[in-house]
Amino acid sequence: MKGLEASDVPLVERFDLALVDLDGVTYRGHLPIDGAADAITTARSAGMRVQFVTNNASRAPQVVADQLDALGIPTPPDEVLTAAQAAAATLRGRLDPGTPVLVVGADALRDAVREQGLVVVDSADDDPQAVVQGFGPDVGWPQLAEAAYAVAAGVWYVASNLDGSLPTARGYAPGNGALVSAVVTATGVRPDSCGKPSPVMYQIGQARTGASHPLVVGDRLDTDLAGARAAGFPGLHVLTGVSSGRDAVLAPPQMRPAFLGADLRCLHTPHPVPHEAGGWWRCGTGAARVVGDGALELTGSDDLDLLRAACCAAWQFTDAGGHLDETTVPAIGPHTG
Repeated sequence: MKGLEASDVPLVERFDLALVDLDGVTYRGHLPIDGAADAITTARSAGMRVQFVTNNASRAPQVVADQLDALGIPTPPDEVLTAAQAAAATLRGRLDPGTPVLVVGADALRDAVREQGLVVVDSADDDPQAVVQGFGPDVGWPQLAEAAYAVAAGVWYVASNLDGSLPTARGYAPGNGALVSAVVTATGVRPDSCGKPSPVMYQIGQARTGASHPLVVGDRLDTDLAGARAAGFPGLHVLTGVSSGRDAVLAPPQMRPAFLGADLRCLHTPHPVPHEAGGWWRCGTGAARVVGDGALELTGSDDLDLLRAACCAAWQFTDAGGHLDETTVPAIGPHTG
């Protein structure tokens, strides 16, 4: 079973690098998340290095760093790793300096490609050796058409990420994955993706810092925590963003976290793991088991310990081939989102 891990000491003492997601973990939109700034500052003071890892390819590292500065988290741009940088580094791994690349996306992606010594072009007629696509609010049919012409001709296709939606102040808008789907529909070619849940950014973050024990911290099971599993790094799921405690109970093996926490302050606490006794998984005052045709039973206070017990009970049952009755899984754990 891909399950929870125990840590008798605070996570900042066990891991030397935190690969931290931004929206939903460090801030929510333009608002700070309670305790995030102090948790990051204290983690750094304890010797933990930090890399902020984001699927956003439309903002330069300096812009992200400035936002973090304004939220009380002083951050140099070299502690920010974007999907645009990951995509550009992926291109450079195969292409020689001076190679033309057709770039579809924002200026941040164009700059990242140039920083790798590659030449930015805008047309399929410019003999590009690769197409790289990232989100940009001004991307439209002409740019997508040029990408399609090049990809259909056999040019290597790379995407910064495949997120279908993008959170905005007015709700969710089409993300880079939605725009990529237009090129995929026209060509039948799917791109290599560098954003989460691909492990590429996490691997770059580890290599950039030289860390030996990295920890991924995220709020989305399908991107942050799936990427952690893909990279082989332990993942901490915090409940301040998209995925809930209930989502964690229902998570398939490839999306499961190794640790659970209410918010970033859980970097500074030990993490108990449930134990099984008498058919119940118990952690602190919480206990859970699966009975009958897949019904989840819970007892104890609705807190992290109960959530941990519920995850272990549900994961053991489903990994053995059982079908969990999702209607018996309530909203569970600290509700901080």
